[in-house]
Amino acid sequence: MSATLSDADLPLAGIRVIEFTHMVMGPTAGVVLADLGADVVKVEPVGGDHTRNLLGSGAGYFPMFNRNKRSICLDLKNEAGLAAARRLIEGADVVIENFRPGALEKMGLGPDSFKDSNPGLVYCSAKGFLAGPYGHRTALDEVTQMMGGLAYMTGPPGRPLRAGSSVVDITGGMFGAIAILAALQRRQKTGKGGAVKCSLFETTAFLVGQHMAQQAVTGVPTAPMPVRVSAWAIYDVFETAHADEQLFVGVVTDSQWQTFCKLFDLGDIGNNPDFAANNQRVLARDQILPVVRALFTSKSRSELVETLERAGLPFAPIAKPGDLFDDPHLNAEGGLVPITLKDGSVAHMPALPLEFDGQRSGIRHDVPQAGVDGVDVLVEAGYSAEEMSALRAAGALG
Repeated sequence: MSATLSDADLPLAGIRVIEFTHMVMGPTAGVVLADLGADVVKVEPVGGDHTRNLLGSGAGYFPMFNRNKRSICLDLKNEAGLAAARRLIEGADVVIENFRPGALEKMGLGPDSFKDSNPGLVYCSAKGFLAGPYGHRTALDEVTQMMGGLAYMTGPPGRPLRAGSSVVDITGGMFGAIAILAALQRRQKTGKGGAVKCSLFETTAFLVGQHMAQQAVTGVPTAPMPVRVSAWAIYDVFETAHADEQLFVGVVTDSQWQTFCKLFDLGDIGNNPDFAANNQRVLARDQILPVVRALFTSKSRSELVETLERAGLPFAPIAKPGDLFDDPHLNAEGGLVPITLKDGSVAHMPALPLEFDGQRSGIRHDVPQAGVDGVDVLVEAGYSAEEMSALRAAGALG
């Protein structure tokens, strides 16, 4: 396994983040900063973030997006808990929140409340929509996938289908992290922070922008991906000799096409001048694909993988998420990091997909138990033992 960066060498070491988030988008912004070295303090309600206890497809949200963070539980409906939250924000570089619009402002925890006491604060709000007629609406990842055209593009005609991951939540959180980093860089020049905002709907629009551009260029409405006209003749999932071992192969340049034809002895097709250029091959997919499909079903996937890898052609065995736990590439160089689950077992989750000078960020703090770091966080904020006792007595500290 490759070495991981030391705490001091992480690029955001020394940046303090206070996070008021739940579910996925806000926590994603926080975990990106945390993995990059920021001290991220997650403020949870007394009893813990409800995301910790989700079932079904939500069961992995908390462990995936809350590593490398510390946790404090405060009751923000209690004046003492609210005062503690204010003090934490006044000592922070960054705030991240994804409460419903206006909720933190009503508590006196909005960005305008800290312009004088913490003028360098970068305040990131993760919402459903940016400014506009939809700004008052409640949004979810799936809501914006539907209204933003992504579900239409993912499913077959007439059957909109959400993508197989919380892709808008996650990407929206990444845009939030980008905005925070840009605002911190601006602060280096001006000394002032500011309010930044990321959103689900506009993120979805950005993701489908390529399809909007396609329609603008061609003048033809974009077809859903399952029935699209491919940009390449071979860019498909193929059956192999074993029906449960499928393989994706993409041949996307004219030189790759020549290599592919020589590799699999497709002489008549490879030597046909009518197939020399990519666009010619796209128009001839109905002639080319049956030949390639018949060839692939005569060979095992392992044989095809070995041949394609040796030739340097793009390919991918079709995998399930659970297959990645044992992926040799992810396991070789720190691509998976260990976290402890609620039941005490250890699982290995994808690391931040970045390297700095050949090194990866790793785990500095395991997924925190609810409120486990509360005392340390309050001591760092200047609280005395008596003040913390008073917080507990008031039911404001979990």
